[in-house]
Amino acid sequence: MNRRIFVSVSVGLLLSGCGRGASSESQDPDPDPAEVADASTPDSESSATVENPAYGYFAGGCFWGVEHFLEEMPGVVDVESGYMGGTAAPTYEEVSSGTTGHAETVRVTFDPGKITYEAVAKRFFEIHDPTQVGRQGPDIGDQYRSAVFVSGPEQRAAIDGLIARLRANGYKVATEVAEADKFWLAEAYHQDYYERTRKVPYCHAPVPRFDEPPSE
Repeated sequence: MNRRIFVSVSVGLLLSGCGRGASSESQDPDPDPAEVADASTPDSESSATVENPAYGYFAGGCFWGVEHFLEEMPGVVDVESGYMGGTAAPTYEEVSSGTTGHAETVRVTFDPGKITYEAVAKRFFEIHDPTQVGRQGPDIGDQYRSAVFVSGPEQRAAIDGLIARLRANGYKVATEVAEADKFWLAEAYHQDYYERTRKVPYCHAPVPRFDEPPSE
């Protein structure tokens, strides 16, 4: 491949991530701070179709890819991209600085009559690399850390059990486990990113980590 073409392709791949090039890649306007709200109380229209919906909060790098793969699961009603871990409502640009304490997080609304929290969490651990610290693939920074924000002892027990299984398989899991706090809904142009743009995830892919030890 011509070196100039190779460099151009490499730069294009880097700009396709959740980093500074994200808004230009999606061809959407810069985020409006007014679009970010305290969404700690779920208000998804689709969740209204479930009598008693349940929720999970997962962070594993760019929220576009996590959202994409978790939405595919039968029993999952909705997945929304947002932020958790910080103390105040952020904008995307602020979170991108890696200094606010927030992680790019998805809120999963699911029907507990059709799918368990443990099944959703297991899928989460298989679509990102839980051994990476402060990054996920090409996305580097505290905002891309691997984290699960749990609500109650049952969710914590499920996560602890899954992490124990991964460690027994030889994975050096670095995933942070913390209590769920306020979930701040991300700007509109981040929602359903891959569905809208017809692009493909660049640093997330299903890996059967619970069935096989890590490859050498």
